[in-house]
Amino acid sequence: MNLKQLKSLWQQALSFHPGVDDIPILLQGIVIALAFGRLFYDSWIAVGLFLPVILPWFVYQKRRQQERMRRLLGIQFRDAISSVLTNLKAGYSPENAFMEAEHDMELLYGKRSPIYLQLSKIRKGIKNNIPLEKLLLKLGNESRNQDIADFAEVFAVAKRSGGNMTNIIQRTIAVISQKMDVEKEIDVLISAKRTEARIMNMVPFFIIGYISMTSPGFFSPLYHNVFGIVVMTVCMGCYAGAYLLSERIVNINV
Repeated sequence: MNLKQLKSLWQQALSFHPGVDDIPILLQGIVIALAFGRLFYDSWIAVGLFLPVILPWFVYQKRRQQERMRRLLGIQFRDAISSVLTNLKAGYSPENAFMEAEHDMELLYGKRSPIYLQLSKIRKGIKNNIPLEKLLLKLGNESRNQDIADFAEVFAVAKRSGGNMTNIIQRTIAVISQKMDVEKEIDVLISAKRTEARIMNMVPFFIIGYISMTSPGFFSPLYHNVFGIVVMTVCMGCYAGAYLLSERIVNINV
């Protein structure tokens, strides 16, 4: 994460509006502030100074949630266009094929699934005489999923030029499937390392907490004095850098 990304993260943090579903993330942020303030500085004042960290932490976790939702939508979109392909082969027009795919996705994923909600918007748009290619382009832009955006652009060009929709969708499904297979292989290869990274990120807190409880006063020379504050701040900076580096290593985007 570079300085530009950190600046963007902070700007988003200043404008966030949490809801009920965001309470667990906010609680995690409070726990982080308590852990850094009490274990590294043994000070409630430090806890108060660390509380603003909740804001960028909230935005960072929301970004991760959005990324997971984008990947989930991409997987479901592949199944949706597979249904569209079947409907096209059965003689449906592209518009009717997408409308029928909505029913298939309802049976497959349910009415609360991301793909069903998006196909419902497409169905309403078609009934309002909005061109299908515009609806797909809008879906690609709003979802920020590159696979959907690429498909929408190819679909729009093919429809204007009278291309073979069946072949285009079939090729798109093959490309998306290959990409997802690569992502699954990468996830399998690094899943163990990701778990190890999560555990290692917690180890420093457990060590400090354990020593503090079993050997009271062991860290006293590092608390409430300038030298100790400097040393603990350096240690905390090294930990933060290691955490960001580990997150970058174990989160690979294809």
